Amino acid sequence: MHSPRQFLSRVGLVSKSGLLPWCARKPPGWSQPFLSTASGGNFTHLAAKKYQRGQESQKKPSQDLGPLDASWQERLADAVTPLWRLSYEEQLKVKFEAQRKILQRLESYLQMLNGVNMTTATPKSEGLSCILLPIIPSPVISGYRNKSTFSVNRGPDGNSKTVGYYVGTWRDRNIVCVHSHHLKNIPEKHNQVAQYYEIFLRQSPAEPCLLFHEGGYWRELTVRTNSQGHTMAIITFHPQELSQEELCVQKETVKEFFTKGPGAVCDLTSLYFQESTMTHCSHQQSPYQLLFGEPHIFEDLLDLKIRISPDAFFQVNTAGAEMLYQTVGELSGVNSNTILLDICCGTGVIGLSLARHTSKVLGIELLEQAVEDARWTAAFNGITNCEFYAGRAEKILPQLLKSKNDGQLIVAVVNPARAGLHYQVVRAIRNCRAIRRLVFVSCKPHGEATRNFIDIMEA
Repeated sequence: MHSPRQFLSRVGLVSKSGLLPWCARKPPGWSQPFLSTASGGNFTHLAAKKYQRGQESQKKPSQDLGPLDASWQERLADAVTPLWRLSYEEQLKVKFEAQRKILQRLESYLQMLNGVNMTTATPKSEGLSCILLPIIPSPVISGYRNKSTFSVNRGPDGNSKTVGYYVGTWRDRNIVCVHSHHLKNIPEKHNQVAQYYEIFLRQSPAEPCLLFHEGGYWRELTVRTNSQGHTMAIITFHPQELSQEELCVQKETVKEFFTKGPGAVCDLTSLYFQESTMTHCSHQQSPYQLLFGEPHIFEDLLDLKIRISPDAFFQVNTAGAEMLYQTVGELSGVNSNTILLDICCGTGVIGLSLARHTSKVLGIELLEQAVEDARWTAAFNGITNCEFYAGRAEKILPQLLKSKNDGQLIVAVVNPARAGLHYQVVRAIRNCRAIRRLVFVSCKPHGEATRNFIDIMEA
């Protein structure tokens, strides 16, 4: 691989928002207060060129709310959109400064680790040896989310059949579920479906499942929408000891509510039901059951028609995603003589959008449904130079790189979950001399991604 200075100058550090705590080896000088400040504000987005999701509102909630409501609404806004009191321009300044500090600390640690004096290089950005490009603002900053997951728990009034977002923590045992209609990042359609799910719960004799060991059935609601206004709802249900006949009754009841009852006003495109005894289940672990409607929703992005399954990953800000993917394309520098390696590719949009500029696209994704979506999207859009592999990247990547050892140069794009890249993936990237450029899309550059950066750039 390249020297640390070369690598920092060339790598594209593109990021999304993230929340995981620091849990890997922590470089000296990265104090917990700094990490807490960075993660607590959730303002870590793009280092280098980036899009901004616009996740915070620019206005405070209406002042005509009652004291109790205003208090809970502000607490929820602080938890979910912590920069909401700032103007959007001020939010971008805070985020940019956060990126600069992360890169400064990373440079300092690499200098100490590898004995490279980066300060002798001509500064490319203020206080940095690498280039930190300005933040690219999101075209949409209100109601931008195309996916929202609502929890079920006790509200401020004590009603356990409240649908919303959490204030408090499980550790402190002070969880309160608060309605989210005042949050500017959630569209009205999502809040409408959540409102009617709450109405359904409150008329259902079946109790919600607040803690697995305490029983109960109804759990969270996920709502997905596209730019055409189509709406997919996914309801998670703990089956406990119910028989198949009893489960069928519950499924028919919720289907009836959203097709012929009060919930029909939501005009759902599809309704899914998933039986889950764990915090989160993939389709492979517990299949999503389509109660009615279309099995997928579709999105138009970068001249592609994208298919999206219930649990497939897709960037939550569609307009921002388009700018992000365009930026990744610019940073990648692919051409007709390169292979594009798209690691943790989700529905394959990055690779598919760049397919016409490169000789071949190889995508790796954990979720089988997302890989099926990527293959469908490729076929529908007439793209023939893409191959997608389902499974763990640490298992597939080493073998895939061996099979492609034909002298052709490779550009790699990695877009891992918040846990970062597995060390075997990092090792495979380091050991492949054909990889000449790496674009790292990170949802938390001050967390696990930093460990990945260090492991990749160690001498």
